[in-house]
Amino acid sequence: MGVELLPTLETKIDLLIRSQISALQKWLQFTEETLGQAEKTELDAHLESLVARAEKTKIWTDRIAQQTEVLLQPNPTVRIEGFLYEILEKQAPVRMTPHEYLGECMVSSGHDFGPGTSYGSALIKCGNMQKKIGGMKKDFIQSSVISFLSPVKSFVKEDFQIILVKHRMLQNKRLDLDAAKSKLKRARMADAESARLNSTPPLGEEYSSHFSYMLGFLRVKWLKMWAAEVVEAEAELRSAQNNFNQQVENTRLLLEGVSNTHSHHLHCLKDFVDAQSAYYARCNQFTVDLQKQLACISSALTSNRSPSSSSSMCSISVSTPLGLTLSPDPAADPTGIDQ
Repeated sequence: MGVELLPTLETKIDLLIRSQISALQKWLQFTEETLGQAEKTELDAHLESLVARAEKTKIWTDRIAQQTEVLLQPNPTVRIEGFLYEILEKQAPVRMTPHEYLGECMVSSGHDFGPGTSYGSALIKCGNMQKKIGGMKKDFIQSSVISFLSPVKSFVKEDFQIILVKHRMLQNKRLDLDAAKSKLKRARMADAESARLNSTPPLGEEYSSHFSYMLGFLRVKWLKMWAAEVVEAEAELRSAQNNFNQQVENTRLLLEGVSNTHSHHLHCLKDFVDAQSAYYARCNQFTVDLQKQLACISSALTSNRSPSSSSSMCSISVSTPLGLTLSPDPAADPTGIDQ
């Protein structure tokens, strides 16, 4: 039983040692590159431009998403609360909008003053209109989150994170490649130094010549400690070059997909503007209709000297976006807008 497990244990130990050596070689390569003591394989200009475009897309997409959240919910406390509920994967409580709060206040005050009075009737009409605008604001926020905010945030939280992972993998493959190049260079230097020492052994019994020879011998040993034989180093270099080229191609394909992201975000932006336009158009229609009704109430209150003119003016039917006909005639509907 123990004999069967021994090769597996040795294999694991060997893999662990190789991984540690590889990590150390990467660290040494990175340090030497930072100090300007080692050559660095540069990425081609097209790939660098794709990386820069992806990073720029992430930065601006993140800013646009943040400012869109501020537009849809100006209250920072509510935004933080919504963020916490999102982390906990729970449904945030439904809140009334400022328009709905104002509408409730106006309707309550209108009933307190009396629906039959001009001022009370006007407050009730305005309050109902404010509550409708608040409801439309909720619909606009929900539509904007689904059609615009969620897709753009998805790029920052998901797509760009994948790009970062692939880019780090590319940098690791590049370090492997450059470390393999340095390893081959050291292997060739060790071979050349070893050949030189073998061809010129120390002559005589002079201490200086033996000491110089020993220093050269130790230098060869040190070089060979960090470098395999030339044939093995060349094989590692070919493997590292192939892995690097493959990772470059994979990263390039992923980065070129940012163009599709721009097209998708353009479509989402159009949906956001359409929802915004529909929201403001409906709000404008409600306020225009309310203006006409309030004009009738004001005219009836200040034009008692010409009741026929006031009656004629207030008998105009007003159509709402819901298809209802609102009659300002107090006898038919003392409040105008449905309560």
